[in-house]
Amino acid sequence: MEKATFAMGCFWSPDKLFSETQGVKNVIVGYTICKKDGKVTYEQVCSGETGCAESVTMEFDPKIISYDKLLDVFFANHNPTTSDRQGPDVGSQYRSAIMYHSEEQKKKAIASMERWQKNFNSPIVTEIVSASEFHKAEEYHQKYYMKKT
Repeated sequence: MEKATFAMGCFWSPDKLFSETQGVKNVIVGYTICKKDGKVTYEQVCSGETGCAESVTMEFDPKIISYDKLLDVFFANHNPTTSDRQGPDVGSQYRSAIMYHSEEQKKKAIASMERWQKNFNSPIVTEIVSASEFHKAEEYHQKYYMKKT
């Protein structure tokens, strides 16, 4: 199993999306790319003080789904051309980012972004950064949409 971590707006939809993706397991929502060390709360993240992005981290079996395919799922399911927002959600916590866990993932993320750019009229603003500490979000955020259906 390998790890993948993405930020693509409010983490509830990506949680459901990747949880339903064959070959993906253990999807967890949380906060990453934080400027603040230590535990962070949803309220702190929403205040903008932490610099954190709402994110999903997961394990995937590369024999079932490739990292390239996960990148396609990422780019196809949010707007990577808007800074600090997705739809009606506005704030730095809703930015688009790929957190890579290896140099190979970094190279694939860059290539995927270049490939996907032709699908958008505006430049892609997705950050591609090394995976940093992942802060698991509060339990009520985990599997939020699955609990609601």
